[in-house]
Amino acid sequence: MIRILLTGGAGQVGWELRRALAVYGDVVAPARNVLDLASADSILAAVNSVRPNLIVNAAAYTAVDRAESEPDLAMKINGDAPRILAEQAVSHGAALIHYSTDYVFDGRKEQPYREEDLTAPVNAYGRTKLAGERGVVGSGAAHLVFRTSWVYGPRGHNFLLTMLKLGRERKEIKVVNDQFGAPTSARLIAEATAGVVAKTLSGGKLDLDALQNASGLYHLTAAGRTTWHGFAQAILSGKPGMANVLPIPTSAYPTPARRPQNSLLDNTKLERQFGLELPEWKVGLELCLDETG
Repeated sequence: MIRILLTGGAGQVGWELRRALAVYGDVVAPARNVLDLASADSILAAVNSVRPNLIVNAAAYTAVDRAESEPDLAMKINGDAPRILAEQAVSHGAALIHYSTDYVFDGRKEQPYREEDLTAPVNAYGRTKLAGERGVVGSGAAHLVFRTSWVYGPRGHNFLLTMLKLGRERKEIKVVNDQFGAPTSARLIAEATAGVVAKTLSGGKLDLDALQNASGLYHLTAAGRTTWHGFAQAILSGKPGMANVLPIPTSAYPTPARRPQNSLLDNTKLERQFGLELPEWKVGLELCLDETG
């Protein structure tokens, strides 16, 4: 059994990771008041206390619009903290798994993005997440950076829970229909991560050399594609008394932060390296809706 330090254990992805990773090791998930990613001293203290074999960083500053007015705080959490965690992984002979986002791209490409495609974030959140990626990759740590997209789950703050709430409260909801992506459930992310961890274990211990050889960026999203409007329709369909979902263009729903038009990511590298073929996004949605009732 390995010792795992998990950040963001109370978040939607972190909660699922606590469950999925428990079979492979002792998961230590400090509360936010114990491990504050905005504080380098807090990070160092947590790592020194836990002395992990594997660090899984599921915490992030995820308020995309608010990041436009809080770029420094977002950078501390999304940009600086992953680098510090990676440096600590090197110091402790550990590995790091970190999560990033489709928002590192500008969304202008017509096809799904591959890991080697040029990054060009169009908002502060994307810029901070890209800084985090670069810090991890440049650290020399054995690492896996999983870019994902349109994350949702039965807990926390996300699009699915917002749509269920508004669907009950309103007669109609207007949702953007010209941004494309693959909604990816927190549960799928956690289970895929656990599957990768299982493949890096040897005799119950982490094979650091094998993980070092596999180190890099990987895209990890559900298969298929839809729009936010299509996602909202799928969430509310078949539920009596729910609001009608009307399509609108992005221009009719201005936000402080720009969003990429195309958020689709190509999972080929993940499939080739780890043998993981992820299901269609509607499969994860059905499982999540079963949990939300």
